[in-house]
Amino acid sequence: MIGTIADIVAAHRAGRARPAETVARARALIVAHGDPAVFTALVDDAGITTQLARLEGADPAQMPLYGVPFAVKDNIDVAGLPTTCACPDYAYPATRDAAAVARLRRAGAIILGKTNLDQFATGLNGTRSPYGTPRNPVRDDLVPGGSSSGSAVAVAAGLVAFALGTDTAGSGRVPAGLNNIVGLKPSLGLVSTRGVVPACRSLDCVSVFALTVEDALLATSVMAGPDEDDPYSRVLPLGGLAGFPAGPTLAVPRAQDLVTFGDRASEAGFRRAAERMARLGARLVEIDLTPFFETARLLYEGPWVAERYAAVGAFLESRPASVHPVVAGIIEQGRHFSAVEAFRGQYRLAELKAQVRAALAGIDALMVPTMPTVFTVAQMQAEPVRCNSQLGVYTNFVNLLDMCGLAVPAEIRADGAPAGITLLAPAGQDAHLAALGAAFHRDTGLTLGATGAAHPAASTAMPAPAPGYVAVALFGAHLSGLPLNGELVETGGLFIREARTSPDYRLFLLPEGRVRRPGLLRGGAGSGGRIACEVWALPEAAFGRLVAGIPAPLGIATVTLEDGTSVKGFAMEAAAAPAARDITSFGGWRAFLADEAARRGLLAPAG
Repeated sequence: MIGTIADIVAAHRAGRARPAETVARARALIVAHGDPAVFTALVDDAGITTQLARLEGADPAQMPLYGVPFAVKDNIDVAGLPTTCACPDYAYPATRDAAAVARLRRAGAIILGKTNLDQFATGLNGTRSPYGTPRNPVRDDLVPGGSSSGSAVAVAAGLVAFALGTDTAGSGRVPAGLNNIVGLKPSLGLVSTRGVVPACRSLDCVSVFALTVEDALLATSVMAGPDEDDPYSRVLPLGGLAGFPAGPTLAVPRAQDLVTFGDRASEAGFRRAAERMARLGARLVEIDLTPFFETARLLYEGPWVAERYAAVGAFLESRPASVHPVVAGIIEQGRHFSAVEAFRGQYRLAELKAQVRAALAGIDALMVPTMPTVFTVAQMQAEPVRCNSQLGVYTNFVNLLDMCGLAVPAEIRADGAPAGITLLAPAGQDAHLAALGAAFHRDTGLTLGATGAAHPAASTAMPAPAPGYVAVALFGAHLSGLPLNGELVETGGLFIREARTSPDYRLFLLPEGRVRRPGLLRGGAGSGGRIACEVWALPEAAFGRLVAGIPAPLGIATVTLEDGTSVKGFAMEAAAAPAARDITSFGGWRAFLADEAARRGLLAPAG
């Protein structure tokens, strides 16, 4: 395998390997892999030399993807290569990079080629291409997943460190699940889609396939940011990878909503995944997925199919023989929807969004199977519409509901098929999902993709806040799962880690107000105790609003933690201490609340 992004960049920066050597090895791996259906085009020697030349004289420390080889789905423009959308008669020579590709190149990444896809990004199975069906490297009789089939296979086989896909209805998640890798579907508008041939332009996004969540989030962070030339681009928060949140609440499907089409191995696998997440500390709550499933039906049974016709309908009409018959059948449906039906669809979607917001109130993320079952290539070819539709049960609703998603491996089943989970949350919560998914993926003990390589160990260093974020220590009602924590999540706050202060602090119970709160007060060296806290990263604007709304006698001070680091944190005025109860002996707010609850239980009347 070529390695993870983290391993490759570390080797290049330390001088243990040179980018030219890494790229040469990756190109040799592609040849040795021997599957002509993975790539639709490869960069030639001159193109590789030109890319490597751009790295000469550059500071590796300033390039987060220095010398990292990657691949791009063939509906995304790469200058000097044709964009085919897996339809040779549609192909055109790209004269400039798509915005996402350009940002990756500036960060030092080296593109090796364009990857195969379900034609015009229409399909979730990977078998609808004149270039052939990429071989699934995990179990070769299974479909590789689509539409981003080649990108997923290239990563799973270890040919590239990461690859770009697109995801309108699940094309960045289903192939990840079927190849035992990570698929990050960013919030709509977080990554520019300029230079992407649209499937449904209002719902499209560029996605990332990688071997680890850490790698996927890093590549996404390089591409993220507004693009004034993309009208669908928008400003959204994206922080760095943090630790597993304390006591997150995750929604899971009710028993009747756990759709597997009779695949008992899939059903049992998801229940094991839920148990794993609970062992990691999550609280699981079953919710009704009815509004999610109805939203999913709007995508292919409602007027949004007309967006696919708007994208390539003119080509289909002029060159019908050039289009895969199943793809053509789907796109042609878009001709039959009226403007009235489009508006009615929008009205119903707005109603469904309101229902979903209510269902997810107080929920950190929704956890679902990445795909309800698996299919062999033979099964897909026998019943292409039914099988493809079933793969998208848990993916089709996501972009219509303006959610971000992260697919991570969960297990390899007894029959050798991969199984995975997908974490979903409202737009802007990409890094929250990464924190959950990274811990879950590592805990599975799975090897990476089909490479046989072990998952790298987690970093023990406290993540530094991303640019534009402020690290804040929290001691009371803003802690995970407590009454005010939602204020942080809604403004893009990111959990970093649990911690304790140095032994110089005392904790007091403040007079009751709207919400019960403690106050932290610093004394002399060793005069108090080590007080438990959580460190969160808040966007600078959100931090400012939080400070402005802090009620007396609280304020913001610099807090020294047990490990010697310092962060901003809530503190109280010394003048308030005489009238407050000292609760330092409990070691933290949660322990104090737990003691109170236990005492109430002891004092409760019998019967």
